[in-house]
Formats: sequence, C-alpha cells, structure tokens
Amino acid sequence: MSPNAVSLLEVLARSELPTEHGDFEAVVFRMGEDHREHVALVYGKVAGASRLPVRIHSECLTGEAFSSLKCDCGAQLDGAMREVVRRGAGMILYLRQEGRGIGLANKIRAYALQAEGADTVDANRLLGLPDDARTYEAAAAMLEHLEVRSVELITNNPAKVEALEALGIRVEARIPSLVPVGERARRYLDVKRERMHHMIPEQRPAVPQSVAHRTKPCGNS
Repeated sequence: MSPNAVSLLEVLARSELPTEHGDFEAVVFRMGEDHREHVALVYGKVAGASRLPVRIHSECLTGEAFSSLKCDCGAQLDGAMREVVRRGAGMILYLRQEGRGIGLANKIRAYALQAEGADTVDANRLLGLPDDARTYEAAAAMLEHLEVRSVELITNNPAKVEALEALGIRVEARIPSLVPVGERARRYLDVKRERMHHMIPEQRPAVPQSVAHRTKPCGNS
C-alpha cells in the first residue's frame, strides 16, 4: 500500500457502537473521490497489533437486512463479530461493495437469472459483468491508518488473502468462516467452492464461528 493511497483515506466519523456481540467502536471512512462510506468495527486494542483477527466483509443488503436464504453473508458477519470478541481484540472492515462489487440493481438482475437456472457466476456473465468486481484498497488503507501490523484473515476465499498481501498487508494466517446454512443456499456455496475456489467443506458443520480452527495462509492452494 503506497503512502499516497493511505493519504486519500478520510475519517468521517467515529463513535462507540454497542451490539449484541459486544461493544465496538465504529469508524467511518471515505477513500479519495469514491463517495462510498466504509466502516471499521473495532474491538479492543488494535494499534500496533500483530496477528489481529480481521474480517473484510462486503455489503450484502439482501442477506444482512432482509435475511435472504440465498447466501450465508449475514451468518458470516455475525460469526466474525463473535470471533473477534471471543479473542479479545479484532476488527470487521465493512466495505460498501454490494453484490461482489456489481451493485444492488445488477445483483437483483442476477437473482432473476438464477431463478431461471443460471448459477451465480453464469448470471453475472450473462449480464456482461465480472465474476467478482470487489477491490480491497480501502481495506488495506484502513488497516494502515489504524496501525495494524499483521492480520489473521477470517475468510474462506484464497483470492482475498492474495489481494490483501498484494497491497502490502501481512496475512499471518487464515481463519475459516464456518457457519451453518440452510438448504436454499447450498447451490450458492457449491458454486463458490467449485467455480470460485473458496475453501468450504463439502458438508458444512453446524458449529459457531468461535470454534473454527486456524490454518496457514491459503496462497494458491
């Protein structure tokens, strides 16, 4: 992460945020000319921390606010918040990039194509959109601003580990995000595993995130 990129980051607001999982501090950021407002949910002491548990979580209005059964996004967010509280310190970086970066309207258009038989990857392609348009420069700048030395990334996605490391963030380990899901999300998870190479077990155990074991960084494995 270049010093110039970090200098583009602006802190807009900050406040205590009590939640059902614990008391966080919410810090709102904006990156350069991008109008989107991203949020760091900070728990405990993070400045100067190494191996800090961190979840980079992209916005999912349908899964988090409307309790959609098509994905596991809401469960992953809750699980990550529980995990950082359990560990005594950590951070959720909530990025405003709905639908893997394609936006809400395109996400709902993709849902309509899925209802006709396309999977989540093919639906995006039928719309002329990339499989995954998310970027992580804002997340890396937020970590730099908050003086985090290295992280243990809560994710099943090896590409997210690689993207963060390419931006100069040291990823010491990967913490699997294992959450129970219903049958209606099975196809979505199968596609993430088989076509997007997420490291999700064939049979997802119905266990809380807090017992998910740690593994080494994914790399290309």
